[in-house]
Amino acid sequence: LKWQMIEGSKILDSASIYTLTWSAVLNKYRPQEYVRRLQLRIVKAVKNKRWGKVKYLSRLLINSFCAKLLAIKRVTTNKGAATPGIDNQTWLTDVEKIKALMELNNKGYNPQPLRRIYIPKKDKSKLRPLSIPTIKDRAMQALHLLALEPIAETLADPNSYGFRMYRSCADAVEKLFNVLCHRYDATWVYEADIKGCFDNISHQWLLEHVPMNKIILRKWLKCGFVDKHQKFISEKGTPQGGIISPTLMNITLDGLETLIRQKFPPWKKSKVNFIRYADDFVITSPSKELIENVIAPMVDAFLKERGLAISPEKTRITPLTEGFTFLSQTVRKFKNKKLLIKPAKDSVKSFKEKLKQTIRQGKGHAAHTLIGRLNPIIRGWVNYHKHIVSKKTFWRLSKYIFQKLMTWAKQQHPNKKINWIWKRYFTNSHENGTFSALVQGKDGKIRVFKLFAIGLVPIIRFNKVKSEANPFDSSFDEYFQKRLVEKRKISLKTHQKCIYLHGKQYTNKTNK
Repeated sequence: LKWQMIEGSKILDSASIYTLTWSAVLNKYRPQEYVRRLQLRIVKAVKNKRWGKVKYLSRLLINSFCAKLLAIKRVTTNKGAATPGIDNQTWLTDVEKIKALMELNNKGYNPQPLRRIYIPKKDKSKLRPLSIPTIKDRAMQALHLLALEPIAETLADPNSYGFRMYRSCADAVEKLFNVLCHRYDATWVYEADIKGCFDNISHQWLLEHVPMNKIILRKWLKCGFVDKHQKFISEKGTPQGGIISPTLMNITLDGLETLIRQKFPPWKKSKVNFIRYADDFVITSPSKELIENVIAPMVDAFLKERGLAISPEKTRITPLTEGFTFLSQTVRKFKNKKLLIKPAKDSVKSFKEKLKQTIRQGKGHAAHTLIGRLNPIIRGWVNYHKHIVSKKTFWRLSKYIFQKLMTWAKQQHPNKKINWIWKRYFTNSHENGTFSALVQGKDGKIRVFKLFAIGLVPIIRFNKVKSEANPFDSSFDEYFQKRLVEKRKISLKTHQKCIYLHGKQYTNKTNK
């Protein structure tokens, strides 16, 4: 690693940067292998509680040539790569990326203030502040995150699923089902939401407990932000637009599950379980009194130490028979003691509204253009909810989409009859009634573009990740590889079931 850092620096210093391409530098050094090796050593040192070695390996990783390559690659390939900070700079060309590689150092580094913008919240009644660092600050955060993330993953709560590798909302919902599905399980749920989690975390607590360079961390926390050409000082919280912020938030909340397990050991069958996704968490309990007298005060004391507090508007104590909403899905146990998890009404409503708006904006456009806009929306929503009891919801939405597209077709051709519209848009594919379009390519071949068949999506039970699985631990490499193979098989099964013919050659001779 030392040879590689020296050799890489010599090449960049001696050769003209205008003659090198970014892809050539990445291919030459293969940085993933070297960074992965150091991350594995960091995890091993954390397990053995050798904090001096953890500090040494982290410093070695941050100063390595390979880590800098990966950090710049991350910030220049994600969705926000073209979004500038307060300095209006982006790294889009090879020359800019290689120059940044030479200048990415801790020595003399001072972050610039963040650019503050506001985005609408889920209910669209309020605005959420979002602070955007400069591209260089994002790269520095990505660099330090390469060393901090293995430590955070090793020390994380087992049932924390937000902003972590190979974990998703489906894992959190499946864990919730596992602890509530039996007749003898808990009957009450404590739904908690932290008030302004990112904006209120104590800086002092972060500086004392986050295992990274304190000088750099203090500069990030205290750099302030610019809103409407006026600079403000940051006294608490971590910016939501920062790459390292989700990991800092997870480190802040880690330990709550351990505290609950010490108070209510699983071997005593106390029926108290903890599931967290980002700053939303659920605690199950056998009685309402236990939540009010023991669990809630314990959570409040834990959060108060970190400068946080529970939001009273979004926090509820709910019996399982009434049901509650978690991660846009409704969880409820009925009189026959059967637990069902379905898509939440608000989620279905917002999905319908998005479809309606997209179809309305598609007036005057070609049918294949409209299909290209609708398919990503439909596929994304369906893939999120296809692991729960959602078959009836899919069929109702299929009818709703059919009605909206029929209305769109009538507006496109006001002087045509229903039979003509049906033959034009709903009989092109091998399944009559599916909205599709025929397009002639440059090669003269006619191709069919078909709407994603939401009603044909199979319901497949989700296989939850192991709570103790760590992607930075070499002992779990085979486990994650098997999960990846299973995921590909399930995706292929869904693909074949829906018969998505996007771009395939049209062969129906009767309609041709």
